[in-house]
Amino acid sequence: MKVKVHAFELGFINPFSISRETQLTSKTVVVELEDDGVVAYGETTPDSYYGQSQADIINVLEGAQDLLDGLSLRDITPDELWTLTHNHFGRFSFAQCGLDIAAYDLWGKLNDKPVYDLLGLDVKKPIITDYTIGLDEIAVMIQKMEKFAGWPVFKVKLGTNKDIDIIRALRERTEATFRVDANCAWGVEETIRNSIVMKELGVEFIEQPIPAENWEGMKEVLRKSALPVIADESCIVEADVDRCAGYFHGINIKLTKCGGMTPALRMIKKAKELGLKLMVGCMGESTIGISAIAHLAPLLDYVDMDSTLLLDEDLADGLTFDQGHAVYTSKPGLGFKTTF
Repeated sequence: MKVKVHAFELGFINPFSISRETQLTSKTVVVELEDDGVVAYGETTPDSYYGQSQADIINVLEGAQDLLDGLSLRDITPDELWTLTHNHFGRFSFAQCGLDIAAYDLWGKLNDKPVYDLLGLDVKKPIITDYTIGLDEIAVMIQKMEKFAGWPVFKVKLGTNKDIDIIRALRERTEATFRVDANCAWGVEETIRNSIVMKELGVEFIEQPIPAENWEGMKEVLRKSALPVIADESCIVEADVDRCAGYFHGINIKLTKCGGMTPALRMIKKAKELGLKLMVGCMGESTIGISAIAHLAPLLDYVDMDSTLLLDEDLADGLTFDQGHAVYTSKPGLGFKTTF
Protein backbone atom coordinates (compact mmCIF):
# COMPACT_ATOMS: atom_id res chain seq x y z
CA MET A 1 0.00 0.00 0.00
CA LYS A 2 1.07 3.57 -0.67
CA VAL A 3 0.14 6.57 1.47
CA LYS A 4 -0.09 10.25 0.56
CA VAL A 5 -1.03 13.08 2.90
CA HIS A 6 -2.96 16.25 2.04
CA ALA A 7 -3.35 19.29 4.32
CA PHE A 8 -6.34 21.65 4.15
CA GLU A 9 -7.79 24.57 6.07
CA LEU A 10 -11.56 24.87 5.69
CA GLY A 11 -13.48 28.00 6.67
CA PHE A 12 -16.47 28.01 9.00
CA ILE A 13 -19.62 29.77 7.78
CA ASN A 14 -19.66 31.66 11.09
CA PRO A 15 -16.96 31.92 13.79
CA PHE A 16 -17.39 28.74 15.82
CA SER A 17 -17.05 29.27 19.56
CA ILE A 18 -17.03 26.94 22.55
CA SER A 19 -16.24 27.82 26.15
CA ARG A 20 -12.45 27.74 25.67
CA GLU A 21 -11.85 29.00 22.12
CA THR A 22 -13.17 30.46 18.89
CA GLN A 23 -12.30 28.97 15.51
CA LEU A 24 -12.55 30.71 12.14
CA THR A 25 -11.24 27.69 10.23
CA SER A 26 -10.88 23.96 10.66
CA LYS A 27 -7.48 22.51 9.82
CA THR A 28 -7.76 18.99 8.51
CA VAL A 29 -5.52 16.23 7.16
CA VAL A 30 -6.68 13.84 4.44
CA VAL A 31 -4.95 10.48 4.04
CA GLU A 32 -4.88 8.94 0.57
CA LEU A 33 -4.29 5.18 0.60
CA GLU A 34 -3.69 3.20 -2.60
CA ASP A 35 -3.72 -0.57 -2.92
CA ASP A 36 -3.40 -2.37 -6.26
CA GLY A 37 -4.65 0.68 -8.15
CA VAL A 38 -7.63 1.31 -5.87
CA VAL A 39 -7.57 4.66 -4.04
CA ALA A 40 -9.32 5.46 -0.76
CA TYR A 41 -9.36 8.33 1.72
CA GLY A 42 -9.48 9.03 5.43
CA GLU A 43 -9.47 12.23 7.48
CA THR A 44 -8.38 13.58 10.82
CA THR A 45 -8.46 17.04 12.39
CA PRO A 46 -5.59 18.44 14.51
CA ASP A 47 -6.40 19.87 17.94
CA SER A 48 -4.01 21.84 20.16
CA TYR A 49 -6.07 20.99 23.28
CA TYR A 50 -4.97 17.38 22.84
CA GLY A 51 -1.42 18.23 21.68
CA GLN A 52 -1.98 16.98 18.12
CA SER A 53 -0.69 19.55 15.58
CA GLN A 54 -1.21 19.40 11.82
CA ALA A 55 2.56 19.25 11.23
CA ASP A 56 3.05 16.37 13.68
CA ILE A 57 0.17 14.43 12.17
CA ILE A 58 1.56 14.82 8.66
CA ASN A 59 5.07 13.76 9.72
CA VAL A 60 3.85 10.67 11.55
CA LEU A 61 1.61 9.60 8.67
CA GLU A 62 4.34 10.05 6.08
CA GLY A 63 6.65 8.02 8.30
CA ALA A 64 4.23 5.08 8.17
CA GLN A 65 5.05 4.24 4.54
CA ASP A 66 7.73 1.69 5.45
CA LEU A 67 5.18 -0.24 7.52
CA LEU A 68 2.74 -0.32 4.61
CA ASP A 69 5.19 -1.69 2.06
CA GLY A 70 4.26 -5.27 1.24
CA LEU A 71 0.86 -5.06 2.98
CA SER A 72 -2.51 -5.29 1.23
CA LEU A 73 -6.08 -5.06 2.47
CA ARG A 74 -6.82 -7.98 0.19
CA ASP A 75 -4.91 -10.06 2.74
CA ILE A 76 -5.67 -8.37 6.08
CA THR A 77 -8.58 -6.45 7.62
CA PRO A 78 -8.51 -2.80 8.74
CA ASP A 79 -8.39 -3.79 12.41
CA GLU A 80 -5.38 -6.02 11.72
CA LEU A 81 -3.68 -3.10 9.95
CA TRP A 82 -4.46 -0.88 12.95
CA THR A 83 -2.72 -3.36 15.27
CA LEU A 84 0.29 -3.73 12.97
CA THR A 85 0.84 0.03 12.83
CA HIS A 86 -0.19 1.05 16.36
CA ASN A 87 3.30 1.19 17.88
CA HIS A 88 4.44 3.54 15.14
CA PHE A 89 1.72 6.06 15.94
CA GLY A 90 2.13 5.96 19.71
CA ARG A 91 0.47 9.00 21.29
CA PHE A 92 -0.47 10.38 17.86
CA SER A 93 -3.89 8.73 17.80
CA PHE A 94 -5.21 11.54 15.61
CA ALA A 95 -2.80 10.51 12.86
CA GLN A 96 -3.73 6.85 13.21
CA CYS A 97 -7.37 7.83 12.82
CA GLY A 98 -6.71 9.24 9.35
CA LEU A 99 -5.03 6.04 8.19
CA ASP A 100 -7.66 3.82 9.81
CA ILE A 101 -10.59 5.60 8.14
CA ALA A 102 -8.81 5.34 4.80
CA ALA A 103 -8.32 1.63 5.44
CA TYR A 104 -12.05 1.09 5.96
CA ASP A 105 -12.84 3.06 2.81
CA LEU A 106 -10.32 0.94 0.91
CA TRP A 107 -11.62 -2.31 2.46
CA GLY A 108 -15.10 -1.53 1.21
CA LYS A 109 -13.91 -0.58 -2.26
CA LEU A 110 -11.80 -3.73 -2.62
CA ASN A 111 -14.84 -5.81 -1.62
CA ASP A 112 -17.25 -3.67 -3.71
CA LYS A 113 -19.53 -3.11 -0.70
CA PRO A 114 -20.43 -0.23 1.61
CA VAL A 115 -18.60 -0.46 4.92
CA TYR A 116 -21.91 -0.67 6.81
CA ASP A 117 -22.68 -3.87 4.90
CA LEU A 118 -19.29 -5.35 5.75
CA LEU A 119 -19.93 -4.49 9.41
CA GLY A 120 -23.39 -6.07 9.25
CA LEU A 121 -25.20 -2.82 10.08
CA ASP A 122 -28.57 -1.54 8.88
CA VAL A 123 -28.76 2.09 7.76
CA LYS A 124 -32.39 1.87 6.69
CA LYS A 125 -33.69 2.88 10.10
CA PRO A 126 -33.85 6.65 10.74
CA ILE A 127 -30.50 8.08 11.80
CA ILE A 128 -30.63 11.67 13.02
CA THR A 129 -27.75 14.03 13.70
CA ASP A 130 -28.02 17.07 15.90
CA TYR A 131 -27.09 20.52 14.60
CA THR A 132 -24.62 22.43 16.76
CA ILE A 133 -25.13 26.06 17.73
CA GLY A 134 -21.83 27.62 18.75
CA LEU A 135 -21.56 30.15 21.56
CA ASP A 136 -22.40 33.73 20.61
CA GLU A 137 -24.69 36.58 21.57
CA ILE A 138 -28.16 35.21 22.26
CA ALA A 139 -29.66 36.97 19.25
CA VAL A 140 -27.03 35.44 16.97
CA MET A 141 -27.59 31.96 18.43
CA ILE A 142 -31.30 32.35 17.74
CA GLN A 143 -30.53 33.32 14.13
CA LYS A 144 -28.30 30.27 13.71
CA MET A 145 -31.04 27.99 15.01
CA GLU A 146 -33.77 29.58 12.90
CA LYS A 147 -31.74 28.97 9.72
CA PHE A 148 -32.32 25.28 10.51
CA ALA A 149 -35.98 25.58 11.49
CA GLY A 150 -37.59 22.16 11.69
CA TRP A 151 -34.35 20.39 12.65
CA PRO A 152 -35.33 17.86 15.32
CA VAL A 153 -32.28 18.09 17.63
CA PHE A 154 -29.96 20.98 18.47
CA LYS A 155 -26.69 20.73 20.37
CA VAL A 156 -26.07 24.04 22.16
CA LYS A 157 -22.59 25.09 23.23
CA LEU A 158 -22.58 26.74 26.66
CA GLY A 159 -20.11 27.97 29.27
CA THR A 160 -21.14 31.54 30.15
CA ASN A 161 -22.94 33.34 32.96
CA LYS A 162 -26.02 33.49 30.73
CA ASP A 163 -26.45 29.79 29.96
CA ILE A 164 -29.96 29.48 31.38
CA ASP A 165 -31.00 32.64 29.52
CA ILE A 166 -29.64 31.14 26.29
CA ILE A 167 -31.66 27.94 26.64
CA ARG A 168 -34.81 29.83 27.63
CA ALA A 169 -34.50 32.13 24.61
CA LEU A 170 -33.96 29.24 22.23
CA ARG A 171 -36.80 27.23 23.77
CA GLU A 172 -39.24 30.06 23.09
CA ARG A 173 -38.67 29.52 19.36
CA THR A 174 -38.65 25.75 18.91
CA GLU A 175 -39.96 22.50 20.31
CA ALA A 176 -36.86 20.60 19.16
CA THR A 177 -34.84 18.48 21.55
CA PHE A 178 -31.85 20.27 23.08
CA ARG A 179 -28.52 18.77 24.10
CA VAL A 180 -26.05 21.05 25.87
CA ASP A 181 -22.26 20.96 25.96
CA ALA A 182 -20.31 23.08 28.44
CA ASN A 183 -16.87 21.81 27.34
CA CYS A 184 -15.61 21.64 30.95
CA ALA A 185 -16.68 25.22 31.80
CA TRP A 186 -19.04 24.61 34.75
CA GLY A 187 -18.48 23.78 38.38
CA VAL A 188 -20.08 20.89 40.26
CA GLU A 189 -22.85 22.84 42.00
CA GLU A 190 -23.45 24.90 38.87
CA THR A 191 -23.96 21.71 36.88
CA ILE A 192 -26.44 20.34 39.38
CA ARG A 193 -28.41 23.62 39.48
CA ASN A 194 -28.41 23.94 35.71
CA SER A 195 -29.55 20.36 35.26
CA ILE A 196 -32.73 20.99 37.26
CA VAL A 197 -33.72 24.05 35.25
CA MET A 198 -32.64 22.62 31.92
CA LYS A 199 -34.62 19.44 32.40
CA GLU A 200 -37.74 21.62 32.63
CA LEU A 201 -36.64 23.35 29.40
CA GLY A 202 -36.52 20.13 27.40
CA VAL A 203 -32.79 19.41 27.50
CA GLU A 204 -31.99 15.74 26.85
CA PHE A 205 -28.52 15.53 28.42
CA ILE A 206 -25.45 17.53 29.45
CA GLU A 207 -22.11 16.84 27.79
CA GLN A 208 -18.84 17.24 29.76
CA PRO A 209 -20.01 19.87 32.25
CA ILE A 210 -16.88 20.06 34.45
CA PRO A 211 -13.12 19.77 33.83
CA ALA A 212 -11.99 16.33 32.70
CA GLU A 213 -9.58 15.88 35.62
CA ASN A 214 -12.25 16.48 38.29
CA TRP A 215 -13.30 12.88 38.80
CA GLU A 216 -14.39 13.40 42.39
CA GLY A 217 -16.64 16.23 41.29
CA MET A 218 -18.18 13.99 38.64
CA LYS A 219 -19.16 11.50 41.35
CA GLU A 220 -21.31 14.17 42.95
CA VAL A 221 -22.70 15.31 39.60
CA LEU A 222 -23.63 11.74 38.74
CA ARG A 223 -25.51 11.36 42.03
CA LYS A 224 -27.38 14.66 41.93
CA SER A 225 -27.82 15.73 38.30
CA ALA A 226 -31.41 15.85 37.10
CA LEU A 227 -30.15 15.02 33.58
CA PRO A 228 -27.86 12.34 32.17
CA VAL A 229 -24.23 13.42 31.79
CA ILE A 230 -22.09 12.35 28.83
CA ALA A 231 -18.28 12.26 28.84
CA ASP A 232 -16.29 13.90 26.06
CA GLU A 233 -12.97 15.37 27.23
CA SER A 234 -12.94 12.65 29.91
CA CYS A 235 -13.19 9.89 27.28
CA ILE A 236 -10.30 9.95 24.82
CA VAL A 237 -9.01 6.42 24.22
CA GLU A 238 -10.20 2.87 24.90
CA ALA A 239 -8.86 2.70 28.44
CA ASP A 240 -11.13 5.60 29.45
CA VAL A 241 -14.36 3.67 28.86
CA ASP A 242 -14.10 1.56 32.02
CA ARG A 243 -13.36 4.60 34.16
CA CYS A 244 -16.22 6.64 32.76
CA ALA A 245 -18.69 3.93 33.78
CA GLY A 246 -18.54 5.09 37.40
CA TYR A 247 -18.81 8.80 36.65
CA PHE A 248 -21.03 9.34 33.58
CA HIS A 249 -24.23 7.96 32.10
CA GLY A 250 -22.65 7.73 28.66
CA ILE A 251 -19.68 8.57 26.48
CA ASN A 252 -19.05 10.62 23.35
CA ILE A 253 -16.46 8.82 21.21
CA LYS A 254 -14.42 10.95 18.80
CA LEU A 255 -12.77 8.93 16.04
CA THR A 256 -9.93 11.43 15.87
CA LYS A 257 -9.14 11.14 19.57
CA CYS A 258 -9.31 7.37 19.94
CA GLY A 259 -7.48 6.50 16.71
CA GLY A 260 -10.21 5.71 14.21
CA MET A 261 -13.06 3.32 13.51
CA THR A 262 -11.22 0.24 14.78
CA PRO A 263 -10.84 1.37 18.41
CA ALA A 264 -14.24 3.09 18.26
CA LEU A 265 -15.88 -0.24 17.51
CA ARG A 266 -14.14 -1.78 20.52
CA MET A 267 -15.17 1.17 22.71
CA ILE A 268 -18.77 0.78 21.55
CA LYS A 269 -18.72 -2.90 22.48
CA LYS A 270 -17.26 -2.21 25.92
CA ALA A 271 -19.66 0.66 26.62
CA LYS A 272 -22.64 -1.54 25.78
CA GLU A 273 -21.35 -4.18 28.20
CA LEU A 274 -21.12 -1.49 30.90
CA GLY A 275 -24.59 -0.10 30.21
CA LEU A 276 -23.34 3.28 29.01
CA LYS A 277 -25.20 5.39 26.48
CA LEU A 278 -23.30 5.91 23.24
CA MET A 279 -22.59 8.92 21.08
CA VAL A 280 -20.03 9.58 18.37
CA GLY A 281 -19.15 13.20 17.67
CA CYS A 282 -17.24 15.24 15.12
CA MET A 283 -14.39 17.76 15.26
CA GLY A 284 -14.64 19.90 12.14
CA GLU A 285 -14.28 17.14 9.56
CA SER A 286 -15.41 17.32 5.96
CA THR A 287 -17.74 14.70 4.43
CA ILE A 288 -14.77 12.29 4.39
CA GLY A 289 -14.53 12.07 8.16
CA ILE A 290 -18.27 12.48 8.73
CA SER A 291 -18.95 9.47 6.48
CA ALA A 292 -16.91 7.27 8.80
CA ILE A 293 -19.14 8.30 11.71
CA ALA A 294 -22.24 7.61 9.63
CA HIS A 295 -21.22 3.99 9.03
CA LEU A 296 -21.10 3.44 12.81
CA ALA A 297 -24.33 5.34 13.51
CA PRO A 298 -26.67 2.31 13.67
CA LEU A 299 -24.80 1.25 16.83
CA LEU A 300 -25.34 4.56 18.63
CA ASP A 301 -27.91 6.25 20.85
CA TYR A 302 -26.95 9.77 19.77
CA VAL A 303 -25.14 11.08 16.69
CA ASP A 304 -23.27 14.38 16.27
CA MET A 305 -21.99 14.47 12.67
CA ASP A 306 -22.97 17.94 11.56
CA SER A 307 -19.61 19.62 10.94
CA THR A 308 -20.12 19.77 7.17
CA LEU A 309 -23.15 21.96 7.84
CA LEU A 310 -20.95 24.40 9.76
CA LEU A 311 -18.26 24.66 7.06
CA ASP A 312 -18.48 26.89 3.99
CA GLU A 313 -16.53 24.37 1.90
CA ASP A 314 -16.23 20.61 1.69
CA LEU A 315 -13.77 18.03 0.37
CA ALA A 316 -16.21 15.35 -0.81
CA ASP A 317 -19.75 14.60 -1.94
CA GLY A 318 -21.87 11.72 -0.67
CA LEU A 319 -23.60 11.69 2.70
CA THR A 320 -26.30 14.36 2.98
CA PHE A 321 -28.99 15.33 5.50
CA ASP A 322 -32.73 15.87 5.13
CA GLN A 323 -33.99 17.80 8.18
CA GLY A 324 -31.49 16.00 10.36
CA HIS A 325 -31.97 12.56 8.82
CA ALA A 326 -28.84 11.05 7.27
CA VAL A 327 -29.19 10.11 3.59
CA TYR A 328 -26.69 7.40 2.67
CA THR A 329 -25.30 6.36 -0.69
CA SER A 330 -24.86 2.71 -1.66
CA LYS A 331 -21.39 3.27 -3.10
CA PRO A 332 -18.63 0.90 -1.97
CA GLY A 333 -16.36 1.95 0.84
CA LEU A 334 -17.51 4.92 2.91
CA GLY A 335 -19.67 6.18 0.04
CA PHE A 336 -18.18 9.57 -0.79
CA LYS A 337 -16.39 11.06 -3.77
CA THR A 338 -13.62 13.57 -3.21
CA THR A 339 -13.83 17.01 -4.80
CA PHE A 340 -10.23 18.17 -4.53
